[in-house]
Amino acid sequence: MKKLSLKHVLEFLALKKSMVAMLFMVVFVGMGEKLSERFLPIYLIALGGTPIVIGLLNGLDNLLSALYSYPGGWLAEKLGYKKALLVFNLIAIFGYLIVILFPYWYAVIIGALFFLSWSAISLPATMSMVSAVLPTNKHTMGVSMISMIRRIPMALGPVVGGFFIARYGRIQGVRYAFVAAIIFALIAVVVQQKYIEEKQPAKPETKPDKKVKRFSRNLISLLVSDILVRFCEQIPEAFVVVWVVVNHGLSTVQFGVLSAIEMLTAMLIYIPVAYLADRSTRKPYVAITFINFTAFPLVLLFCHSFAAFVLAFIIRGLKEFGEPTRKSMILDMAPRGLEAGTFGTYYLIRDVVVSVAAFGGAFLWKIAPNLNFLIAAGFGLLGVIYFVLNVQPDSSHIEARPLKN
Repeated sequence: MKKLSLKHVLEFLALKKSMVAMLFMVVFVGMGEKLSERFLPIYLIALGGTPIVIGLLNGLDNLLSALYSYPGGWLAEKLGYKKALLVFNLIAIFGYLIVILFPYWYAVIIGALFFLSWSAISLPATMSMVSAVLPTNKHTMGVSMISMIRRIPMALGPVVGGFFIARYGRIQGVRYAFVAAIIFALIAVVVQQKYIEEKQPAKPETKPDKKVKRFSRNLISLLVSDILVRFCEQIPEAFVVVWVVVNHGLSTVQFGVLSAIEMLTAMLIYIPVAYLADRSTRKPYVAITFINFTAFPLVLLFCHSFAAFVLAFIIRGLKEFGEPTRKSMILDMAPRGLEAGTFGTYYLIRDVVVSVAAFGGAFLWKIAPNLNFLIAAGFGLLGVIYFVLNVQPDSSHIEARPLKN
């Protein structure tokens, strides 16, 4: 029997030097983000905001994710992913400062123009790095490691943020959380600039200015199904914490625990799914993900106790089953050397359209929470059906490109 060495483990998990540095950066930036992110709706209420303001923030999140994805991809191609990540972190820090200095609901909206940008604007750069340093048959593992490690701050952040709020109140607690976010972001800047190595991208196969040619018919079908499923996610997204804490009386600490359960569930499935998806067609794993997206609002509708909410948040965690696989499918379908720009364009189109759902979710909530959840699930079902019928499986990634040193 072949002896298992540390080198083999690192190769299996796609943990090259730059990937490890990226993972540390993701932990620090993510911890700062997640301390307060899920509590922003109740923070807005404490500052005098209305459900429409909450819907505005959620819609803004989606719209900014769209608008920032494209320049994020463009900057990653022009500056390289290392310099681009530095710029993106500094933008987020500026947004945190606005919320800390001005405790008003409209300051949150203004600050959101900056601090909501990091995840979306950095995604193309992150995916570009994965494509640059890993072979094709390790893309899903690389994306999965980033996604899994992101769940550490996503699990711990709401718990710590919940304690901040329980100790200092909904207003001061969130402001202190943003102070901590700046500290974490500065640590992330040091790590990424010292340890992430810049790799030269592959020579583009198409001219960068011809964006539409980045998209094959299969990628367009994936995009359409993804949009429908994101409608399912975003219609109720901003109101999940309201449903749990305000409508059903659970504490912010309990909501933090539920969020931790969601993230732990996701973390447990990332590596085994990545291993399987890199060695077979990726379509079934993405289909399972879309089904879990659809199931969450339906299950949430019938939750009235902490135990029931635990089940719902386990399902919410399972929606990550094939999310890294979906990102890997985009990498597979993108022209070589233009992965960052293709990602940016994909997310620009997707999130501009989906921002309509986020804004509309507030109006549905005002009519009835039940209507919000049911319409969301309906969009999810349409997305699942469209994906199964129109996206063709592809196994070309099984033949690995040479490892890039």
